[in-house]
Amino acid sequence: MNMSKLSHFDDAGTPRMVDVSVKSETKRTASAHAFVRMSAEVVANLASNPKGNPLEIARIAGISAAKKTADLIPLCHPLMLSHVDVEVRVEKTGVRIVASAATRAQTGVEMEALTAAAVAALTVYDMTKALDKSIEIQDLYLLEKSGGKSGAYRRKKGNG
Repeated sequence: MNMSKLSHFDDAGTPRMVDVSVKSETKRTASAHAFVRMSAEVVANLASNPKGNPLEIARIAGISAAKKTADLIPLCHPLMLSHVDVEVRVEKTGVRIVASAATRAQTGVEMEALTAAAVAALTVYDMTKALDKSIEIQDLYLLEKSGGKSGAYRRKKGNG
């Protein structure tokens, strides 16, 4: 692929932050998914975790991470987020995380939603790693986004 056709590279192939000043401000939303796979024994012991409730800590960590995305991902624009939410749900084989973000801006919030889901998953791992080192973080992906010139996107069922 020709790097000059990618928005984060200039004509010489040097990384750059995209100039979004010519874009219109629109309402933009995104949601992302992550799954923390763990043994049934770890799932059964989530509520009695000696470090505290890993689900609530992960939720707060994900919200905080979304607000710090531009500090973590070098070419992301700092955004004034109007909403961030992180849902954590215990399942038989682990913890499912769905993070969502919204703003009214000139660029989207996909990275904020993905960062929230990733950091929430990392936090679940951190809070449970003493119980089992083989816990896996899996299936980090964008579920959907809306707003902006590229319009809406919704991940097709069966893509992960």
